[in-house]
Amino acid sequence: MDARSAALVRANFRSVISSPNGPERLISAFYGHLFAETPQLRELFPPAMDMQAKRLVTAIQYVLDHLEDWERAQKFLEQLARDHRKYGVLPGHYDAAGRALLAACRSFNYNNGVWNRALEEGWRDITILISASMAIGANSDKSRPSWEATVVGHRRVLEDLAIVRLQSESPIPYQAGQYVPIVVPQRPKMWRYLSPAIPANPYGEIEFHVRKIRGGWVSPAIVNETRVGDKWTIANPLGGLHVDRDSGRDVLLIGAGTGIAPLRAQLIEMGQRGINPRVHFFIGGRYPCELYDVDNMWQLSQSNPWLTIVPVCEQKTNPWWYPHPPADAPYGMHRTLIGNLGAVVASFGAWADRQIQIAGSARMIADTRRALIAVGTPESIISSDPV
Repeated sequence: MDARSAALVRANFRSVISSPNGPERLISAFYGHLFAETPQLRELFPPAMDMQAKRLVTAIQYVLDHLEDWERAQKFLEQLARDHRKYGVLPGHYDAAGRALLAACRSFNYNNGVWNRALEEGWRDITILISASMAIGANSDKSRPSWEATVVGHRRVLEDLAIVRLQSESPIPYQAGQYVPIVVPQRPKMWRYLSPAIPANPYGEIEFHVRKIRGGWVSPAIVNETRVGDKWTIANPLGGLHVDRDSGRDVLLIGAGTGIAPLRAQLIEMGQRGINPRVHFFIGGRYPCELYDVDNMWQLSQSNPWLTIVPVCEQKTNPWWYPHPPADAPYGMHRTLIGNLGAVVASFGAWADRQIQIAGSARMIADTRRALIAVGTPESIISSDPV
């Protein structure tokens, strides 16, 4: 695809997602075309598909952002196809998905009076690239698509946050820093993505830190309804957050809320090695009580001099509704910096000599990335997974 065509498609997609209900209308059209051509696919998905629009739009945006670095985009698409094996999607289904996406783009833009031959050709090239790459990814993976794990522990550390420990009969082969799709018995077929907070081990143990999302379907069920003995299904790992120990570069980790989980897992794994790069780990929260795991991270730093923990809070004190008195805070406030997490990290400089990972909400990642780039951080050294 030439640069002019790529720019045209990018501009068109920006106009689509910025229009009123644009993402929802586009994705509704996509699934309408897909299920009309291959109706048997509908039963593979949950009845409520409210999350699908966001995920599909994020995937398309990622591909369009990396057309000039197609190896990276293709790797992402192949991984996405391997993830779709958990639904029962087969390699042959991706041709139909590509045609459905092109038809959805055509109908959406035609109704808005902006469809033309150049857009038709540009979107056709994109949809062919996407469907071919995903078919390759689906064909390349012969491993088992999922594992069953049993809940062996459920601990509520905040009113809206729980730590869940599970154990599977055989180890789940994920790398520290990756995330995995999960489905819980309270919400069948509603897959969600969680980052393990501990590295894989030979005993099949895995731990998740889950925060209840207001209005969500799955996270409230995990926090409020999970019981020891529940059976979860965990599918193949995804994501690429990792520390490159061969780069010779030190590390900057920035995490907020339960976003610390993939960073925490990497640090625990690094603690099992003898030699590591120097690491600064900024842990953020709005209130002190949201730094729920900072004590464990400080303990890890006590036996690993390469690790420095820097807690950051937006507010100095806990909210009135938090039930514990200030004396029960898990750390000394004199060690905690006050302010916006991204702004605090950027106040120390560009960190241009580091490899940088950011994990948290989509807004936190975007704000922190902007703050770093504004002080001169090269964007190429900043890593985060799609959320």
